[in-house]
Amino acid sequence: MSLTAFALNCSLKASGDKEKSSTDKIVADLLAALKPHGVKGEVVRALDHDIKPGVLSDMGKGDDWPELRKKIVAADIFILGLPIWLGQPSSVAKRVIERMDAFLDETDDKGRMPAAGKVALVAIVGNEDGAHHCHAECFQALNDVGFTIPANGGVYWVGEAMGDVNYVDLPKTPDKVAQAIEMAASNAAHLAGLLKTKAYVGVEE
Repeated sequence: MSLTAFALNCSLKASGDKEKSSTDKIVADLLAALKPHGVKGEVVRALDHDIKPGVLSDMGKGDDWPELRKKIVAADIFILGLPIWLGQPSSVAKRVIERMDAFLDETDDKGRMPAAGKVALVAIVGNEDGAHHCHAECFQALNDVGFTIPANGGVYWVGEAMGDVNYVDLPKTPDKVAQAIEMAASNAAHLAGLLKTKAYVGVEE
C-alpha cells in the first residue's frame, strides 16, 4: 500500500539561514526510516511561509497556512518537527498547533475532524531537558484535533545542557535514537495503513 507523509520543520531558522537545522536532520532521518515501509515524504520549513497568528484555517490576505493545511490533511502521516527552547516547544510549533484548532469546528456529518484517520509523529531536538514535556504538549494538542498517535510515536535527541554540540553535528546517530526512529516509523506506517483501509466511522448526528 502506498502511503504519504508530510513534515513541518518548526525550527526558528528559515531554510536560507547559514546555520544548519538539527530539526531538519531528525525529520530527514524519520522520513528515511519511513521509506522502506512504502511511505513517500515531503518536508517543509515553516518559517519559509507566512503563517499568520490565529485559530482559523484561513486568516485572509497573505496567509500561507491554507496551502500547508492542504498538505497536512492530504497526507497519511503528519510529522511535527521542532526544537526545544526554554524547556518549551518552539513558538513556531505552537503557532502551527494553534492554527489546527480550527479542525475542532470543521467536522463532517459523522463528527470527524479533518485529521481523523491521520497518524501524527513528533520529532524533537535540543540542548536542554524537556523532550518528554514537549512531546506531552504536542501529542495532547494533536490528539485533540483528531490525529491518531501510534505507539512510540515520539523521537528525540537532547544534548548536554547548554552545550554547543547539536544533533546535526553528530558524526553518527546514537544507537538508541536510531532504534527509536525505526520503531516510530514502523508503527506509524502500520497504523496509517490500517486506518487507510478501515477509517473511523464517527458518530451519528
